[in-house]
Amino acid sequence: MSRLKSDIFVAALLRRMFAEGGTGAIERRGAPEAGAIHVRVRHRDGTETWLSPAPQSFFETGRPEERLFEIRKARVPEWDVGEALAREREFDPDIWIVEIETERPEDYLDIDNANR
Repeated sequence: MSRLKSDIFVAALLRRMFAEGGTGAIERRGAPEAGAIHVRVRHRDGTETWLSPAPQSFFETGRPEERLFEIRKARVPEWDVGEALAREREFDPDIWIVEIETERPEDYLDIDNANR
């Protein structure tokens, strides 16, 4: 089984957020087929968490279709995540940046909690 294209994954994530009364938006559209997806999680207290694709070594063999995210920054000021994502865009111009508002991103995304 192959992995969902990035644009379909992002559309499904946002559709689920909206269906459950949440909010989200695409901050930057990346490559439709396989652009890396980065997620800005906005929290009620004004902080943000940055989730990025987990390295391939985190994946179980035989399950390449799954998308696993890792926490790069947790509950930091908005500018901190913004600066980090600006550097990421310079490195990889094909990335997606998706913004969601939730206190429980793990309800919507598979997150590696081993490195917390």
